[in-house]
Amino acid sequence: MQEPAVEDRAADEGADRARWLHIAREAADDLAMDAVAREQAGKTPFDEVARLREAGLLTLLIPAEHGGGGADWPTAYAVVRSIATADGAIGQLLGCHYFLSFSARFFAGPALSARVERESAAGQWCWGGGFAAHDPYLFLTATPGGYLLDGHQSCPTGARVADRLAVRAVRSDTGEPLAVLVDPAHPGVVCGDDGETFGQRLAAGGRVEFDSVPVTDDDVIGSLSPDEGVLSPFAGLAAPVARLISVQLCLGIAEGILAEAREYSRPVNSSAQPYSPPQDPYVLTAYGELTVAARAASALADQALDALDQGLARGEDLNDDECAEIAVLAAAAEAAASRAAQQITARALDVIGAESSSSRHGLDRFWRNARTHTLYEPVSHRLREVGDYFLNGAHPPFLLPS
Repeated sequence: MQEPAVEDRAADEGADRARWLHIAREAADDLAMDAVAREQAGKTPFDEVARLREAGLLTLLIPAEHGGGGADWPTAYAVVRSIATADGAIGQLLGCHYFLSFSARFFAGPALSARVERESAAGQWCWGGGFAAHDPYLFLTATPGGYLLDGHQSCPTGARVADRLAVRAVRSDTGEPLAVLVDPAHPGVVCGDDGETFGQRLAAGGRVEFDSVPVTDDDVIGSLSPDEGVLSPFAGLAAPVARLISVQLCLGIAEGILAEAREYSRPVNSSAQPYSPPQDPYVLTAYGELTVAARAASALADQALDALDQGLARGEDLNDDECAEIAVLAAAAEAAASRAAQQITARALDVIGAESSSSRHGLDRFWRNARTHTLYEPVSHRLREVGDYFLNGAHPPFLLPS
């Protein structure tokens, strides 16, 4: 039997992506219907996760042969962006889930990666946690059967709704940081609410305590050591993969408020007077500036995504220089998207005017969500990486975002 033509495979992939994007748009429309009420209530998003699970979006990235949707990262990014237009917090939760559930492919061997993905697909797991280096340390103490995990994390995304937590922990004997998988149902895992954030209230973050939680050798996904020679260049792509989730989240939030602002500025029965919103030159100029900002950041994101997609396709043939170039493009895209999201979500409120202050519209949630997210990933850090690479050829450090 002959292999299908390249054109046929491309057509199948395009149809598959279109199907997933249609599902994502339907899920986003569903979330948008009660977004204001849900955000203001601030309840733990069990219902929202159930909606994603029912739509099949939780297993989207898992290979079909392991029971998943078999989609690629460009599709996953587009899904995150679509969800974020309706609800930035749920977009963040889903993006974090995609990264963590994919992480075994970066840090584990093929056998462990396949096992984890099969179990995740069978259980329809929602993943939470994170591998950020600046979070308080979790410690692994070696025991005859594996390890004991102790410590706390301050605000890992999805922790309160996760079926599995993937976290960074340091071996107490060697100091090596490891990615480990934890069942939050264990009595030694205690998740608390994070009621103090003014944005991303539905991202299900919160302080998580780990008290002598057993971790078997099979629960250790792999090393997160930044030391030279520990991680392959392919594993190094984990950082730009995670950063481009942040990019899509920022762009989705920005596009979400622009879409809502446009509806307020051109009501069906608006008059055609010269200074009504659809004709006001200041309003038109503002929308022009915000549209340019969104499209410029989106174009840079597309460039970074193309480079990442090619890098992922190269697999273990990827070299350090190629990985560094992809990481720099992702850093640049994140800086541009972060700035665009902050600018657009703030100025869109000005364009709408006093009506945007009404809590019944909930337009402030876009600004609060964007600002909360970008506080965790400062633009200055990404700009320094880009500048150091441009001037000195320095490869960006292996740092995974929050």
